[in-house]
Formats: sequence, structure tokens, C-alpha cells
Amino acid sequence: MKIKDIDLGKHPILLAPMEDVTDPAFRLMCKGFGADMVYTEFVSSDALIRSVSKTEQKLNISDEERPVAIQIYGKDTDTMVEAARIVEQAHPDILDINFGCPVKRVAGKGAGAGMLQNIPKMLEITRAVVDAVKIPVTVKTRLGWDADHKIIVDLAEQLQDCGIAALAIHGRTRAQMYTGEADWTLIGEVKNNPRMHIPIIGNGDVTTAAGAKECFERYGVDAIMIGRGRPSLDIPRSEALSGNRRRTSAGIIRVVPRCVARRGAEQCSPTGRTQGDHPYPPSSGSNSPI
Repeated sequence: MKIKDIDLGKHPILLAPMEDVTDPAFRLMCKGFGADMVYTEFVSSDALIRSVSKTEQKLNISDEERPVAIQIYGKDTDTMVEAARIVEQAHPDILDINFGCPVKRVAGKGAGAGMLQNIPKMLEITRAVVDAVKIPVTVKTRLGWDADHKIIVDLAEQLQDCGIAALAIHGRTRAQMYTGEADWTLIGEVKNNPRMHIPIIGNGDVTTAAGAKECFERYGVDAIMIGRGRPSLDIPRSEALSGNRRRTSAGIIRVVPRCVARRGAEQCSPTGRTQGDHPYPPSSGSNSPI
């Protein structure tokens, strides 16, 4: 699977962007557990262009975690373009746009999943950001706003036409937040649409290696993104997924016992912030997968 010139191999597993979770220490730890690509915490475009120190720190990435994507969110086109150019200067491999965060403080203000209620604006922002930077631009979003507006099949084509290099889809609507079950059938419909040619990344409720294998085989996605895995998987990913793997750990991202995650972050966090401050699994609050 390739995102532009970035070769992630066969059946890649990606670490989802999670606010207050995917800081540098956690990303590096997940790399060691088999992540093929990692994402930063999401970055507010409004805060970034105002040079808010805490926000700027989220742009800190290292060569050891590559390939790495920096994710931004916002609702104003000019602000998103300016933020994208700032992000490009941090030299990530990919710039990702968040159109999927369902929490009220983001979606309620029209950003994140809130953009699912304003598709023309979403497309305007996407097109402008793609045109503003030279690095690949990707998008992460949801099936739609609610059960009556599951628009992802048509929306995926529209986003592709804007020039994005890949699309990640969480299999829930904004109204669902993190309740119920992720609907992978619509993710599969997007992937199997003959008009789609960019990679499709599936996200939602993959908590075992066997579940990951099933999603690859049944829905044909190019990659799987993991945000809220469960600990104590026993099946090496090299056995669960077809093909030879460079890494053979339990491998589903965030399939790390809570005590290990906390201890690892406490030992290596360069900022002094520890993941022990953020209990697992995340709630539907700010540290949920986005």
C-alpha cells in the first residue's frame, strides 16, 4: 500500500491520532509494537497560526517514528491553509485533515465531524490545503452526521476529486460518538467503488489480530487504523495477517497493557507529561480517537 511515494507495505497497521495520547513517547513505543505509520495528536489550526506554545509542541517529530503524519483541524479555509504551511515546515511525511472528531468542543463549533454538516466548506478546505503544500494530504472522517445522513460513499469521491492521497474512515456517524458498533460495510463500499483509486484506511472496533485479518479480507481495505485496542493479544501479527512482516509482535496498535503504556511514557516522555494521566481506554472526551 502506498500513499503517494510512501510505501507502507502489505496490510499496514496505523496508529490513530488521539488527543492527549499520541505524543512523541507514545508514538515511539507503538512503533516498537509494530505500527507501520503513526499520527500526532490533532493540532488546532487557530492555535497554530497564533503561535500557541503548547500547540507548536505537537509539531515535534523525530526520524525514528517515520513515516509520521501531523493532523490539523479547523473550520476556516484561510486559517487551515496557513496552518498547513506551518506544518509542512516541520517536515512530516503526511499532512492529515481531521473531519471526524465528534466531541462537542470541536464538532459543535463546526470543525472536525461538524464539517459533515457543511460539505461544500469541507471540500473547499480540502482543495485549498492540497494546493497549498507539496507533501501528501490525507483526510480522516466518519460515515456521516447521523443514521439518516450516511454520505461517505459519495463524499469519498468528492474528497478524492479534491486531490487527497488517502482517506481514513471511522465506521460510525458523529451522532454515535463511540457507542454501538462500527459499520464496516460502508467502508467496504467505498473501497469497492470502481471510481475510487486512492488508498482506503478502515477504522473502528478492531481489537484483535483476527479481527484485523477479517477486515482486510472481507472489506478489502488497504490499511487499518487502530485507536482503542485491547491488551493481551497472543497472536503474532505475522501469523494473523498474510505476508512476511518485518515485525512480529502482538502488533495491533495500542494492544499494550495499561501499566506498560503508563510506565513507558513516564520513562521516556521528553515533555514530562505522562500517559498515566490519561486512563485507558479513552472516554468520548478529548482523548478519544479522532
